[in-house]
Amino acid sequence: MKPKSDSTLFYYCSKSAVIPALILVFLVQSCVTQRDLEYLRDKNKTIKPFVEAQVPDYKLKPSDELFIQVTSLDDAAANIFAGPGSQQTNYMGSMDPYGASLISYSIDKDGFVHLPVIGSLSVKDKTLSQVVDMLKESLKNILSQPIITVKLVNRYISVLGEVQNPGHFAYSQDKLSVYDAIGLAGDITVFGNRKEVILTRNENGKNIRININLTKSEILSSEYYYIRPNDIVYVKPLRKRFWGMDEFPYMVVLSTVTTALLIYSVIQ
Repeated sequence: MKPKSDSTLFYYCSKSAVIPALILVFLVQSCVTQRDLEYLRDKNKTIKPFVEAQVPDYKLKPSDELFIQVTSLDDAAANIFAGPGSQQTNYMGSMDPYGASLISYSIDKDGFVHLPVIGSLSVKDKTLSQVVDMLKESLKNILSQPIITVKLVNRYISVLGEVQNPGHFAYSQDKLSVYDAIGLAGDITVFGNRKEVILTRNENGKNIRININLTKSEILSSEYYYIRPNDIVYVKPLRKRFWGMDEFPYMVVLSTVTTALLIYSVIQ
């Protein structure tokens, strides 16, 4: 058998070295860098003020649930309004939202809430403060100095995609930022694309989609910085996640590289 020439040996050697080189290039390009994981990046390292994003008052819609409490100097008269929300006030603070819905008033499909004595009250597209004013006006000739509390019970959001614990979450605060929502889900994973977070929201009967970049500081003054009830936050995966870091076949790569180097050294 005729031995191979030096050029042929060089060809096979080069060919065997290209494969591990390509694998190493792929591995490097698939790595997630620190820059991919940073929030609120800004060239300015000093304190930088941002105008706080305006949060419009939430407008009620059908299927919303309201906690309504009516108190008055005339306790006997106020007891007439002891509906599902009035007798459980002391437990409202410690009760989970699902339990709170059992002691609330639901808004029907036509936008009405049905209350004792007052009857049906149209609250669709009204804010909570407007509902309080409406109730006070309805009760001014019935109760002496009525004190009315109205709270929205169904404050829920969904966080999906590349987060540690995706799911449906309840919250009670009036302001919830998109970072707070991500925090409820345990933060974004190392493979979550912080530059491409999708917020879906229902406005005026239409579902809208908003793209949010969490790596830019400008989000602090964006109108979409604060979450509204029933919003959905979806974190897209990075394109670099072809192999998961815990799934990448390191032993195969190292074995291939070692074998290629051994063949190269033998040929030399």
